[in-house]
Amino acid sequence: MDFLVVFLLLLFILTVVQALQVASARSKNLPPGPTPLPLVGSLHLLGDQPHKSLAGLARRHGPLMCLRLGFINTVVVSSSAMAKEVLQKQDMAFSSRTVPDAIHAHDQFRYSVVWLPVASRWRSLRKVMNSNIFAGSRLDANQHLRRRKVQELIAYCRKNSQTGEPVDVGRAAFRTSLNLLSNTIFSKDLTDPFSDSAKEFKELVWNIMLDAGKPNLVDFFPVLQKIDPQGIRRRMTIHFGKVIELFDGLINERIESRKSENGAAGDVIDVLLGENSDEIDRTHIERMCLDLFVAGTDTTSNTVEWAMAEALRDPATMRRAKAELEEVIGKGKMIGEADVSRLPYLRCMVKETLRLHPPVPFLIPRRVEHDVAVAGYTVPKNSQVFVNAWAIGRDPDAWESPLEFKPERFLQSEIDMRGRDFELIPFGAGRRICPGLPLAVRMVPVMLGSLLNSFDWKLAGGIEPKELDMEEKFGITIQKAQPLRAVPTPL
Repeated sequence: MDFLVVFLLLLFILTVVQALQVASARSKNLPPGPTPLPLVGSLHLLGDQPHKSLAGLARRHGPLMCLRLGFINTVVVSSSAMAKEVLQKQDMAFSSRTVPDAIHAHDQFRYSVVWLPVASRWRSLRKVMNSNIFAGSRLDANQHLRRRKVQELIAYCRKNSQTGEPVDVGRAAFRTSLNLLSNTIFSKDLTDPFSDSAKEFKELVWNIMLDAGKPNLVDFFPVLQKIDPQGIRRRMTIHFGKVIELFDGLINERIESRKSENGAAGDVIDVLLGENSDEIDRTHIERMCLDLFVAGTDTTSNTVEWAMAEALRDPATMRRAKAELEEVIGKGKMIGEADVSRLPYLRCMVKETLRLHPPVPFLIPRRVEHDVAVAGYTVPKNSQVFVNAWAIGRDPDAWESPLEFKPERFLQSEIDMRGRDFELIPFGAGRRICPGLPLAVRMVPVMLGSLLNSFDWKLAGGIEPKELDMEEKFGITIQKAQPLRAVPTPL
């Protein structure tokens, strides 16, 4: 009985607090949105595919929409014009992050360039990444590494082609992405490129993306933080711990080798360990590795998998891409990074894949620290802000036949994906744009083009192209719900 009284009292207090917050919000000129229910607000409208649910609500309420999710004001941006307002014209006002409770595991938000506020430490970390990892000169110097990793991917597929064994495209692309990054940073493979030894790491990365991306009651009702009712922070503590332990061992190994060997390997970890900066210490280096490997492997492999799925689903697209590759490169050959500029249709395929399947559908949520005026409305202080890149890429006002995969739409278009054209912002825009963009735009077309040009492909299990399941599985990133399994045939 005492428990029931306490529970009812707590419920009453929460209801009163929320009612006061709602009343305060109504005194401001908020963007339109659905009428919230007591306590839960509009949480019941999210479902298990929030990017789709919010896109549907935006069609009813407009491209700048305000929802009450539990105790949290959430503003959703669903058009290119509104995205430009938020990510370019008022970028600084929207540059803070909403930090999910899951990212409090191991205090990741205190060290990660993804979650740190725009201040001196964030600038130092971005400078290190831009100068030592993603600079054009550094990427040019590492081209041979990427080429070798793509050669191993093709060799793996060739082995399967000889036995008729299907290739799990996403998993094979993940191994390639993982070893590419580990060679760039540590000068070593983290997985056998010819086996499924990356399976555990891939599942670990997906579990991080899944738990960090799924709706968490603590994020909507901060009073539940100590309880962690869904166990998300507890699971993230385990996931992060495994990744941090791996990098801790690799960094220790390198520190010992630097003591005993003359000279340095000249890779990224050497450069980072040689940084003389009060802003960057050993923990920051470990957490930067966590950011790079979690974000860089999953997003790249997902994009390659979606692109291959779309090509297999549309034989006309596949034929056109293969014809271009045969004419420019020669049938059966791998492509190099320098070749991509001569392959306009392949580049268009990558853009079209990122339009329909942006790796991070809401980008990374932002937050405003004071009231901000946008398009005649007020975005109230401490609101979290979702930019629905998935909805923007499918906006019928911006795209003809928006649900169709039509790479040729980009052949006569100047629209780019580097944050200047807000109809296509898979990497975000403004000062918070994804630092890994320069590597992604090199890797994805080379992997995709080499897979298409080295083999003929058919879907496993005798599935017809139009029968291919294209359902999505939602996390921070969007994966194919059913992994793409395709059989390569030697040319």
